[in-house]
Amino acid sequence: MTINTAIIGAGAIHGCHVNALRLLPNVTLRALVDIDIAKGQALADNYRCHLYQDYREMLRDEAIDVVHICTPHFEHKNMILAALAAGKHVFCEKPVGLNASELTDICQAVERAPGMLGVCYQNRYNPTSLRIRQEVADSGLGKMLSIRAVLTWSRSGAYYTQSPWRGRLATEGGSLLINQAIHTLDLMQWFAGGVTRLKGVVDSGELADVTEGEDSAMATLHFANGARGLFYASNCHTTDSPLLLEIHCERGTLRLNDNRLWRITADQQTELVSDASPNGSSKSYWGLGHQQAIHHFYQAVSTGAKYAIDINEASKSLSIIDAIYHSSQTRQWLNIIH
Repeated sequence: MTINTAIIGAGAIHGCHVNALRLLPNVTLRALVDIDIAKGQALADNYRCHLYQDYREMLRDEAIDVVHICTPHFEHKNMILAALAAGKHVFCEKPVGLNASELTDICQAVERAPGMLGVCYQNRYNPTSLRIRQEVADSGLGKMLSIRAVLTWSRSGAYYTQSPWRGRLATEGGSLLINQAIHTLDLMQWFAGGVTRLKGVVDSGELADVTEGEDSAMATLHFANGARGLFYASNCHTTDSPLLLEIHCERGTLRLNDNRLWRITADQQTELVSDASPNGSSKSYWGLGHQQAIHHFYQAVSTGAKYAIDINEASKSLSIIDAIYHSSQTRQWLNIIH
């Protein structure tokens, strides 16, 4: 049976979704939604699908089974609620909502809806991420003691002024944390079984004049498995450096650097796996995870199985970000309750 799909939003990220859908058998891109008619029509002609300007009109098409949401953050909640109410399955780019209040509304809608909601945390499907999970589960290096992560990227003033929804609390929900660093925080908590408490600081330096949100952040995290987390991120670098993530264990270290994962012990250093894109078809920090995430979502749609990154999983990193914002205001440790 053919699964008919629609994509809302024709910005840069939608191409990753189109490419992933093309690899799936029995999946057809039936519609594209975008408010820019000229751009949208050119893309729709290329994809041989229908163009809608209004997503609500698209939702009235009973032949559409799955809706992908690739729009600015502030539109996610209402689009998710409307698509679920229309009986569609929904696959949404992160973040699923702007804050904890929106999470509550979305959770209630998911409980009532016949369709499922999946959220795109594609970095969980990176080869290095999957291997870290395997190494941690195997316990070959002993008990996890700490995780440190350093993310230093570059975002110019033009990045925000060209898309005015970015960097605005009402439309982006923040800045660095909720847009760029959310994937790093998600991986940290995923590797260590969740965060129980944290203390964090956010600030803005180089980008203070162009964004209402933070351009730099740091946090100390306590994980459910007893390990400690050290996190630092900034958009003030002059280039997008690959994520540095290091897991220190009793008998050695797992180090992700330059998109390569190494196992390091007292007498040996071994490269385990790499995230390098084989054909250079995607940005290095996007990798090929979108293909895997979307493939697994459609497997769940086809079989009725549970999709791994549902609203409960998606809420974890957003709750951590909310806590970092509040901790920065109060200068206090905060407990995380899921």
